[in-house]
Amino acid sequence: MGRPWICILGASSGFGAATARAFARQGYGIFGVHLDRRSTMPAVEALVAELESADVPVVFHNANAAGDEDREAGLQRLRMAMQEGDDVRVLLHSLAFGTLRPLFTDDGKPLAKRQLEMTLDVMANTLVYWAQDLVTGGFMREGGRIFAMTSSGSIAAWPAYGAVSAAKCALESYIRQLAVELAPHGITANAIMAGVTLTAALDKIPGNDEIARRALERNPSRRLTIPEDVAQCLVALSGPGTAWMTGNVLRVDGGESVSG
Repeated sequence: MGRPWICILGASSGFGAATARAFARQGYGIFGVHLDRRSTMPAVEALVAELESADVPVVFHNANAAGDEDREAGLQRLRMAMQEGDDVRVLLHSLAFGTLRPLFTDDGKPLAKRQLEMTLDVMANTLVYWAQDLVTGGFMREGGRIFAMTSSGSIAAWPAYGAVSAAKCALESYIRQLAVELAPHGITANAIMAGVTLTAALDKIPGNDEIARRALERNPSRRLTIPEDVAQCLVALSGPGTAWMTGNVLRVDGGESVSG
């Protein structure tokens, strides 16, 4: 019986980092894909050291998750780190890199075609690229779990969020399609819609203070969601008892979405 691994796209902060910590504590090998500049690498290196202290193998790949050559190089590194009998039990898509611009602006500089296409490619299409290579490459087998982080912005219009909202809708659609196509392989796919969470990604959204304030007022627990809430749920959802749960958008928000 080999070691289970988790592949995290967007591993260096927010939901990805919290999930890496949670799964390392469960004995999973951690393969993290991230895109960080020199200024943020000290924090990434500290995270890697923390994960390694759990006595699990850790491979962090600093690259463009949407790049074909970068993906191939990352998977080669993963294959070299895995031992006989190991498998990638979980794939988490938690990439938050897109253009936050209105579709229409008074300054004549609305969202451009290249920005829209980049946002959709990074924040949605990458789920398909990585799932395809993990399954067809033999990394992920029966019992595999695929998760993608969506948001309530997929069903609401927020300032400057149009391209990201579209990407989140596409991500949820891909999850449904993966659930159907991978069911014969014994692999499930579900989207996670977290409550409003104070992350670097939220900080970039115009009007984020008001979004957080309203979420806090609605949440019956009188606090916002934190990345660790989601990470703990992902650990539980990755067990064998969830093999019949697939194709869903699962809310992890402490009741925020259903509270008036």
